[in-house]
Amino acid sequence: MDILNELIMQAIASPWLYLVLLSVTIIDGFFPPVPSETVLVAAAAVATSTGEGNLLLLGVVAAVGAAIGDNIAFWIGRRIGTERFAWMRRPRVAAAFAHAQRALDRRSATLILGARYIPVGRVAVNMTAGGLGFPWRRFLPLSLVAGLSWSAFSLMIGLLAGAWIKDQPLLSAGLGIVVALVIGVVIDRIAAARRRREPAPHLAG
Repeated sequence: MDILNELIMQAIASPWLYLVLLSVTIIDGFFPPVPSETVLVAAAAVATSTGEGNLLLLGVVAAVGAAIGDNIAFWIGRRIGTERFAWMRRPRVAAAFAHAQRALDRRSATLILGARYIPVGRVAVNMTAGGLGFPWRRFLPLSLVAGLSWSAFSLMIGLLAGAWIKDQPLLSAGLGIVVALVIGVVIDRIAAARRRREPAPHLAG
């Protein structure tokens, strides 16, 4: 355990951490399996637990990466639509795309900001926004606010976990990741329940 803690402390003090965090948050914006939340929360928890690292820099890097990734998803949607690849046609992903399409016109700001907290949801919403021709000049500021709020929220989870378990970076990182995953599942379930309660759109003609 002591060896693992020492390795973690060295990692949090390394400038490579910020490059890894930036890369992961960018990729996660258009490829859901990459776990950007867990990386940011774990890094924040370790930084708080050990007193090493720079929480403000972690937050800024994550927010910038999230905004870049979301805009890449937007432009992918603009170029290829939302059905090109097999993973886009999976039932859960297809349902997320359909919900995003119905909701964009009614509450675009709420949808784009809220979707940032749901890994599959944010990709679906942002790609759908691009695919449906949502104006980029409106999408860009929303993506910046979404990335900043998501980063601050994730940092808060890591900060609380690190403050609770002092001088044990491995345990604090693990606790932060578990809390983040639980919150993510809860948000996902709430979003799914709201989709089921929404009435199906009436077809004209």
